[in-house]
Amino acid sequence: MPAPRLAREAGARPASGRLVFLDALRGFALVFMVLNHTGRWWQDRSMGWPWYYSIYVTMAVAAPTFLFLVGFCLPLSLGKVRGRVTEQVLPTLWKYAKHGGRIILAGLLLNVLVFPEDPFWSNGVLQTIGLGIIVAAPVGLFLRSRVARYVVVAAAVLVYLSFGWCFGPLGDWVAAHPMSSRVLFLEFPPWPWVALVLFGLVLGQLWVEQPDSRRRARYMLAMAAAGLLCIAWLFAYDAWAHTEYRFMFKRDFILNKHWTPRGATAVWVIGMTFVLMAVFYYVGEVRGLRLTWLGTLGRTALFLYFVHQLIVLTLVNQYLHLRFNNWWRYAVANLLLLFLLLGLGRLWIEVKRFSRAKLASFGVVRRA
Repeated sequence: MPAPRLAREAGARPASGRLVFLDALRGFALVFMVLNHTGRWWQDRSMGWPWYYSIYVTMAVAAPTFLFLVGFCLPLSLGKVRGRVTEQVLPTLWKYAKHGGRIILAGLLLNVLVFPEDPFWSNGVLQTIGLGIIVAAPVGLFLRSRVARYVVVAAAVLVYLSFGWCFGPLGDWVAAHPMSSRVLFLEFPPWPWVALVLFGLVLGQLWVEQPDSRRRARYMLAMAAAGLLCIAWLFAYDAWAHTEYRFMFKRDFILNKHWTPRGATAVWVIGMTFVLMAVFYYVGEVRGLRLTWLGTLGRTALFLYFVHQLIVLTLVNQYLHLRFNNWWRYAVANLLLLFLLLGLGRLWIEVKRFSRAKLASFGVVRRA
């Protein structure tokens, strides 16, 4: 590989050693999540079909990207202990169980603060992310063989297909148990969404095993090609099947008033995720662009996911009773919100850095 490209790739990584493209993609997904929530809570049906389609597309991109990245990123950290599985398996499982458990608790706290009228045990995307980490981490320790990867991919496909097979009975069960069903089947329920985490886990393991930057770039090029085929498949299928409700919630699974993609839409969601992965890899790792503001949003995504809902729903919608049923005012309001979130994210990074430095110095004093 030419020296300038090596320099660009090295320069794309911050001092922490984090991969720019993963942080930036996570930040991009957060922006789409924010736009989805502001569309739902700052506007109403009077905005017409553009409003409806914007909510559909932002939902179909944001949360699936988060969940896929959960699985894709796990091999990056698991690789440090995979060679010492026999002596590290229990500490590793405990580490990721704690991490996933903290995210689940954050989701429950979010319910208490932002949705006090609903049962606090209601499932949300944070709970599914936390559970996905707890499930996928032990699986990731044993993905070195081709057979193991095939088994995990087959299991992920089966998890998704079984949800479709059981959709009718699940709808009846949810209707008969309106309160308890919220634990398992509300926003991005673990069944089937953990399947996307497992799928991302296998693809992340394959990417980690690429021996050099040239092979990793080829891997991402293959992902881009596969993603474009998946996107094209949706349009070809809809033309062939004369699909009536294109890019509408009516074409998908709606369980407990919440969305899960069905059939061709699921293929499109995976295709969009693949293409975004490849685009951000090219921009952040090959071209060497820092993508600083997206990286900041991505590094603080959990904190900002929490905070932005307090701002968008609790403060602006419920307390100030503001509506932005004008596209120009809505765009300006979102731009100001993103600037605020960027500032809060930067502040949160500095707070964590200061806290770690203080704790480290305190430990030195104690040892002395």
